[in-house]
Amino acid sequence: MTKIAIILGSTRPGSAGKAVGSWVLEHARQRTDAEFELIDLTEVDLPPIDEPMPPALGRYTHPHTQQWADTVAAYDGYLFVTPEYNHSYPGSLKNALDRVYAEWNNKAAGFISYGVDGGVRAVEALRPVAASLQLADVSAQVTLNLRTDFDGFGATFTPGAHQTGALTAVLDQLIAWSTVLASLRVAPTSATL
Repeated sequence: MTKIAIILGSTRPGSAGKAVGSWVLEHARQRTDAEFELIDLTEVDLPPIDEPMPPALGRYTHPHTQQWADTVAAYDGYLFVTPEYNHSYPGSLKNALDRVYAEWNNKAAGFISYGVDGGVRAVEALRPVAASLQLADVSAQVTLNLRTDFDGFGATFTPGAHQTGALTAVLDQLIAWSTVLASLRVAPTSATL
């Protein structure tokens, strides 16, 4: 069964990301074509990058990095839930992405953003990073506007009815791509070398 991680990119106390992530997980778990798990970066021990070697070498020396590598490796695809901070995404998410390398390769990524303008610039900044990690990003995305999808400018999450359709489109593409890309991650056998 295809496994998808829903990664909450914000570690800010009181972040709207938890409500958005819960909404995503509730809808995703109604599906039978993949398994979904929520990963909250506030619960992951990821200090600023402290590895002596570049992640592309895969020589992780710290237990927290190896644990994160194992977590990332366990999934076929990722759905990133991110706010927009200053026309980009949070440093906590950048740190999580930059921490490991091969574990992201040949997998799919989808995006759910939120902010004053739906968080679109956060996703624009994420797409080239995903590409450099060999993550195939799907085109559909959910953009949640703090003015219309939240009561009290972010206080209470109340997504518009159309957002469920947008989420379904993201999940459809993400699961399809994650499933197809799995064949690229099969280790070669001695007969194919």
